[in-house]
Amino acid sequence: MGNFWLKSVIDRTKILTELNALTQQKIIRSPIIYQRMKDPALLKFYYYAKNKTLIDRLEIEGSSPPDLFIGRIGYPYVFIGPLVAPTKDNTSLLGMPELWVGKNIESIVEFRMQMVRGTHRVKVTDVDTGKIVGLVQELALAKNPADVEAEFTKKPFARIRLDDEVQPYGPSAPLKDMMVSSATTDQKIEKAYYDEDLKAFDAVVNLYEKGSLVSKIQKAFSAGLFGLKKNRKFVPTRWSITAVDSMLSLNLLEKVKKFPLINECRVYETIALDNLWFILMIPSYWAYELIEAWYPKTVWNLEGQTTVMYSSHEFFEGRSTYAEIGGCYYASRLALSEFLNKERRQATVIVFREAHPGYILPVGVWNVREHVRLALRNNPMKFNTIKDASNYIFSKLHIPLKNWFANSNILKHLKFQKKIADYFK
Repeated sequence: MGNFWLKSVIDRTKILTELNALTQQKIIRSPIIYQRMKDPALLKFYYYAKNKTLIDRLEIEGSSPPDLFIGRIGYPYVFIGPLVAPTKDNTSLLGMPELWVGKNIESIVEFRMQMVRGTHRVKVTDVDTGKIVGLVQELALAKNPADVEAEFTKKPFARIRLDDEVQPYGPSAPLKDMMVSSATTDQKIEKAYYDEDLKAFDAVVNLYEKGSLVSKIQKAFSAGLFGLKKNRKFVPTRWSITAVDSMLSLNLLEKVKKFPLINECRVYETIALDNLWFILMIPSYWAYELIEAWYPKTVWNLEGQTTVMYSSHEFFEGRSTYAEIGGCYYASRLALSEFLNKERRQATVIVFREAHPGYILPVGVWNVREHVRLALRNNPMKFNTIKDASNYIFSKLHIPLKNWFANSNILKHLKFQKKIADYFK
């Protein structure tokens, strides 16, 4: 899993060219045609074309949510820069994925494609060098939307690139200069920034415990605001998202592993963005698995004819390698660990995710974190045995039990573990 380029580039480019001409003539005014084609590139193109007149220029005056993006190509030399909408309206929503629950994919793409990304190349260790570096960090420190004036060396251009780790954004262009005004500093993040003896891990955990949004902490971490002075550096956005999710969940799990077990088998569930989510909690010591099933014509199975499945897991001692399934694993683990910590209980947890064809565009791992959180806010179904709980889950999921079982290490472990084997009799 990871970044991918859509296939049939030549044919799609021809279609995009034709649609661009129609859009310029105002023949196409609705995204319905794009939605029916179920093509993520065309959906992104529609909203890019819709906003093109606002961004087809070398200078943009607008508002940043605040938001920024740090690339990873060429590391340790990377491109940093602001994400700016060409409007002076309140753009907070555009940069706060915690508030996107309940939005459909079209809405998310629409407001994210407004965001123009400015790019400025730096070495990751140059966190104290130059005007643009300082202003990007000022955005990471900001509490509310900030006014931004960005001057580019060429007009912003949209590349149709999709990513499973980070939320979509619009066209980009190299920055020539920028100015930031009306930025109100977040005092909690500012305090961590000026504490040059505070380790990054401690800064992340302290801010979370004081109520800072996870997405806000991730941006500040990415901008090199935390850690010992000599160790500070820019962190690519996709890496910072996973790093913060991982650090926070590991900190919470140190507490969770000392709590008593839950008393019964539980099933939590929700449906969002044409994804089915089922969470099975079992009264046993901490273990965790995320299993994802992708139908044909979905994000990670566009050309497939059969459903594909991915999974990653850990037992009580945790993992020593990066999860095969990627950042979604750590986003889900954070949601689970904060829930169990709040309940002061521990459990073995399996998260089942079934992605259906309506999920045509990756919108970032926030989708996993926030929808697992959403499922856990619902009242659970309770069962006396694992078998009864499993029967309920697999009566709701479309893919047969045998497929899930074949891809699950924890289900196999539970079945053959002598201590609770009687659950399956």
